[in-house]
Amino acid sequence: MKKLVVGILAHVDAGKTTLSEALLYRSGALRKLGRVDHRDAFLDTDAIERERGITIFSKQAVLSLGDTEVTLLDTPGHVDFSAEAERTLRVLDCAILVISGTDGVQAHTRTLWRLLERYGVPTFLFVNKMDLAGADRDAVLTELKRRLDGGCVDFSAPPEAWAEEAAVCDEGVLERYLDTGSVTDRDVTAMIRQRKLFPCFFGSALKVEGVDDFLTALARYAPVPDYPADFGARVFKVARDAQGARLTYLKVTGGTLRVKAVLTEDGEKADQLRVYSGAKFKTVEEAPAGTVCAVTGLSHTLPGDGLGFETNWSGPILEPVLTYQVELTDGTDPQTALQRLRQLEEEDPQLHVVWNEQSRQIHIQLMGEVQMEILRRRLRERFGMEVEFGEGAICYRETIANAVEGIGHFEPLRHYAEVHLLLEPAPRGSGLMLAADCPTDELDLNWQRLILTHLAEKPHLGVLTGSPITDMKITLVAGRAHVKHTEGGDFRQATYRAVRQGLMQAESVLLEPWYDFRLELPAEQVGRAMSDLQRMNGETAPPETFGEETVLTGSAPVAALRGYAAEVTAYTRGRGRLLCTPAGYRPCANQTEVVEAVGYDPERDVDNTPDSVFCGHGAGYTVKWNEVPAHAHVDSGLRLGAEREEEAAEPQPRRSGSYAGTLQQDKELQAIFERTYGPVKQRSFVQPRAPKRPVSSEDEAEKRTIREQFRGEEYLLVDGYNIIFAWDELKAIAKDSLDSARKSLCDLLCDYQGYRKCHVIAVFDAYKVKGGLGSVEKYHNIHVVYTKEAETADAYIEKATYEIGKKHRVKVATSDGPEQLIILGHGALRLSASNFHEEMEQVQGQIADVLARNNQKHKTGALRSAMEKAQKKEDKPC
Repeated sequence: MKKLVVGILAHVDAGKTTLSEALLYRSGALRKLGRVDHRDAFLDTDAIERERGITIFSKQAVLSLGDTEVTLLDTPGHVDFSAEAERTLRVLDCAILVISGTDGVQAHTRTLWRLLERYGVPTFLFVNKMDLAGADRDAVLTELKRRLDGGCVDFSAPPEAWAEEAAVCDEGVLERYLDTGSVTDRDVTAMIRQRKLFPCFFGSALKVEGVDDFLTALARYAPVPDYPADFGARVFKVARDAQGARLTYLKVTGGTLRVKAVLTEDGEKADQLRVYSGAKFKTVEEAPAGTVCAVTGLSHTLPGDGLGFETNWSGPILEPVLTYQVELTDGTDPQTALQRLRQLEEEDPQLHVVWNEQSRQIHIQLMGEVQMEILRRRLRERFGMEVEFGEGAICYRETIANAVEGIGHFEPLRHYAEVHLLLEPAPRGSGLMLAADCPTDELDLNWQRLILTHLAEKPHLGVLTGSPITDMKITLVAGRAHVKHTEGGDFRQATYRAVRQGLMQAESVLLEPWYDFRLELPAEQVGRAMSDLQRMNGETAPPETFGEETVLTGSAPVAALRGYAAEVTAYTRGRGRLLCTPAGYRPCANQTEVVEAVGYDPERDVDNTPDSVFCGHGAGYTVKWNEVPAHAHVDSGLRLGAEREEEAAEPQPRRSGSYAGTLQQDKELQAIFERTYGPVKQRSFVQPRAPKRPVSSEDEAEKRTIREQFRGEEYLLVDGYNIIFAWDELKAIAKDSLDSARKSLCDLLCDYQGYRKCHVIAVFDAYKVKGGLGSVEKYHNIHVVYTKEAETADAYIEKATYEIGKKHRVKVATSDGPEQLIILGHGALRLSASNFHEEMEQVQGQIADVLARNNQKHKTGALRSAMEKAQKKEDKPC
């Protein structure tokens, strides 16, 4: 049986859920036709949805059309929940866009159309409410062609009536039509798949008019995809059932998903496969490609994740534009509230829950007032928690107006990395684009890939207000590694510093969010409205009049339109209505005032520093961002701006770089040199020259003072996961079970502490555990620490080293490079993973020797007697 996944989308109140009900009823999936206003619609399964009469969460229903099983996904229509609808688009084979026959194409309709176009979803259109007064079939069809696409064709007539108009959408089909006088079903399906043709149907979902013709056309022309044999799946939703079980909704896009199949790198399995239809579900043993199902047993999946051959989703186009502080009015502990909000964030990642450690405040991002009200209700009903929200703040973004070169250098003792990035402004709405244009003979390809990974792994903040950067292209143009001292963490530090150093030089531009609006109001109030919008720096199209009502459409800043809906209601005495949809970001008109009000100082942001670390006289030192180019070891060759051109005109002394050749390469070079110029004479030891100036001053002596090491008890801090993945035997165990690898390491550490008579503390990262509070556990004779949320093992070890090092000797077992400078600065000794492995092998060998000697020394009397008798028999002559 063929499988087809169809999504249904619309502007709020267009009749989308009513049409879903009619489709299920006429296809035989429902025996009784429900109604939204009667609160008995099949797909309104949530109590809040039934009360408000709107769709908040995407829902699934299954119906049959001949030899095709159709999975219908009903999506939210309100703009506040548009991110939920966007996540669903990634799993659709085709979509049904519902248009109100009386309202026509509205602001959110245009937003949905752009999303369907972006994701390449074939689309059918159903114009609803044609039974109401004011619905004009020809006028709506003309508007669809003008505002959406010229390929919108009326399919409600017989095929011979629309065949020519459909054929015009494709040159090849048109040629065949002129020869044969007809258009084949295959050609129609192909044009729909390629988004050249958009069949339009007219009717009334409430009265079930035009629904049968629409179902017939859907079964006849909808493009059914072909799926590969390899397994793949796309996660589009995370929810919980009435019992609290976590459900991962996904579409199988290749192969077959079976119960108990391993789906994640952590080894999590699909415990149960549920195929939902409304509030009910049936369990299946396997789900072939094209199936939409809910999977239990997965605890770390998020909407947008790809499984199997599928890659993760880059992120939604529609994002919240307002951020709010969560006020805990019922006295709930902030950490408890954070944990509960994290659970909701799994279901809606667009909440962007942020915990501010300094102010101990929780902030979230929301699309609007309706979502805020629904979130407040969900927290009350699910967790019994009462909250309020502070006054919302605008979510700004930052970009640059000119190209700059950003340089980051990270070189504490025995570490090395330098990165040069070209930061360029990109078209508005393009987001962040990453590229590499660096010769591989200058920087190996593996290091280049690592730098690009670090650029993509976190949101980089601008220097005006500390808002995320966007609309920018970042290109890796140069870099340098050291064959001996460079580790992966070094390039992370150098990359982050290069981005910030470039932003500090650039002409930064603050971006603010804008709304597309539709303002419906009486004709006599148009002048007042246009004056208001002009004062907001908005853009307005010419007014359109429909009877006694006038419609204004256009765009304006979100900051200006906040609260304007209530103002419209007041001055029109309830006859006006303002509808807004996100319309991206534009330069902020009052940038100076906003920047001053935020008061962000980029040089005091220690987590996003623009400065670099260089090495001299055996120690690392910090160089301010504006002095970094003069200290850089690599010349990228970039000459940006007139100032750079003037500098390039002056001859620059060549900076010597560190030679990073291997011993084998040294021998080869020496052999070539000797064949050309003769043998090389080795110079004997030469007494070093006396320094040109004395270095015994008190200031210099103070700089070179080495911190006194305490002679008390010794502590060993072990970066658990760093060691596990550095030791081959533990890494092999971790592939099957990370818990087993942790236990094996802890067992080895217990033996180590018992033999070396030191205090061992094993530290494991748990910073990605939502709401994790951290813990310290006693495992036999050692202590095991699991860090709290947002705290890495590195950060814990740094703090512990500083505190313990005040009174005791401290060693740290880790190969994480950026850790070294701070550890050494605290007076601790660093033990690399390889050296620690050698020590552990020695300890295990010595323990084995001791046990062997003890066993030999303490043999039982019976065993000794038996051995003596056997020896006598051997010595006795035959």
